[in-house]
Amino acid sequence: MHNSLEVLLDSLIRNRIEALYSDLLKNNSIYNQQLHELLPKDMHKTLFLYDDADLSVHTILEREIYLQGFKDALQLHNELNISSN
Repeated sequence: MHNSLEVLLDSLIRNRIEALYSDLLKNNSIYNQQLHELLPKDMHKTLFLYDDADLSVHTILEREIYLQGFKDALQLHNELNISSN
């Protein structure tokens, strides 16, 4: 049971992260395209710098979210182990 639970949790977590990532990419690209079309040319560099900073923040957040999910999975694993013993 232990291995099957790990496989199930891993699959669920992976599917959820992939779904969130694809939504983020889709929404982010549409948003950026609209901004580029609406902004004056002299603001494009500012938008580029903003996008770069935003990407850095997203990278940090993705790492933190992944680590929290991993901690939650370990806690769930430990609780299931305690309850099964």
